[in-house]
Amino acid sequence: MLFERQSFLVAGISRSGIASAQYLRKKGATVYLYDDVDDENVRSSQKSLEELGCIPLKKEEIESRMQGIDVLVLSPGIPVDHPLPVSFRRAGKRILGETELAALALRCPLIAVTGTNGKTTTVTLLEGILKEAGKNAIACGNVGRPITDCLGELGEDGVAVAEISSFQLETLTSLRPHVAVVLNITEDHLNRHYTFENYVYLKSRILRNCTESEYAVLNYDDPTVRAFAEKTKANVVWFSLNERVAGGYCADGYFCYHGEKVCPEDALPVDGDHNRMNALAALCAAKLFGIPNSSIENGFKKFRGVKHRIRKIGMLKGVTFIDDSKATNVDSTLKAVASVRGESVLLLGGKDKGYAYEPLFDALVKSDVVHTVIYGENALRILNAALKRGYTDVTLIRPFDLAVRIAFLTAKPGQNVLLSPASASFDAFKSYEERGERFIELFSRLEEEYAPAPLPEILPPPEAEKETDGEDE
Repeated sequence: MLFERQSFLVAGISRSGIASAQYLRKKGATVYLYDDVDDENVRSSQKSLEELGCIPLKKEEIESRMQGIDVLVLSPGIPVDHPLPVSFRRAGKRILGETELAALALRCPLIAVTGTNGKTTTVTLLEGILKEAGKNAIACGNVGRPITDCLGELGEDGVAVAEISSFQLETLTSLRPHVAVVLNITEDHLNRHYTFENYVYLKSRILRNCTESEYAVLNYDDPTVRAFAEKTKANVVWFSLNERVAGGYCADGYFCYHGEKVCPEDALPVDGDHNRMNALAALCAAKLFGIPNSSIENGFKKFRGVKHRIRKIGMLKGVTFIDDSKATNVDSTLKAVASVRGESVLLLGGKDKGYAYEPLFDALVKSDVVHTVIYGENALRILNAALKRGYTDVTLIRPFDLAVRIAFLTAKPGQNVLLSPASASFDAFKSYEERGERFIELFSRLEEEYAPAPLPEILPPPEAEKETDGEDE
């Protein structure tokens, strides 16, 4: 692209849209802005971008300006079947996303990680491992910073460790990772992608440009992911918890790679089979970059988990509060339920994503979840799924704040209040991070409310008056 001679419309003034606009202005492009959301954050971001020379457009101005706009840069939050990209497609205009802009400009090796669950954990682990080995590694993409924001720091000798979502894959055509990691695929975002088959297809796009000189790190234990090996030219490296595969696996208490014991399993300080799987995926990618075992072990040891993913935030009246706001689908919630020790009162609900909740309650019946508090926009749909499966240990409370309070009052000492919603957060929050922070804030409020009353101040007894026989001293 000849940026100085082209104009771009950045649609969606969020994290990736802001990064796209800033990158394009640095390249000398004419940049227009549009967002159909009008709130304080959008207005503030738009004002900052206007100072860089960007030009905001109103909805009614877009059609008349379209002929003079060369490229639509679509934020991941806007579906490709939204009327705006549909109109640009009909006009024969190019549509891409921030990640595609980065893919065209990236000059350093890239590790791209996708999957339904575990992406952020794996990317964070990999960044730590690579830094332990002295690499200039940056976690970016759908986690951390947009890739375009990191291009200058990465240069040619860095390593971009990018989390890639299905939303980003909708507008991504040029990405060719040196190592592409696919962790798992379960139902998610069906409200956006309509069918599971379409969702699987989008995930497979991460491998579309890989050749015999690249690597695909694939989950052998996931049949859907395993089938990707038949559709890629990349060299396949497997990871598995169940088999001794050609790649990463666990044996005799060690994380292993192609028959070599890399480091003890207890070097990883977080619990759960899902975390061991993420660690194996990170290990495989690290070994493909020639990272020594000592750096992998040190990276594991220093890992403390991902914020809002199965994080204990405190205990009140014998009840442990656990923040798993990042669990936005059924599979992720089931992994949390299996990982948490002891009985739990589970908080479920939020924005519906289009999948069935019946399998969740089939599993909860056999779990240590003793009660479920359902809240949010999709509360009635979740409740209906519970009743279909004969699961009656439920309370329905629409407001989030009240649901957290009811969960605490329902839990007994020794039990947990587990926020693992199996739903998106966009009914009441801007992100799962904001939902998790609200949960933490509510815990703090309950702590203050249930704090023991301070003891009254005990004053020393007054000194006894001296007898003076009625005369003043």
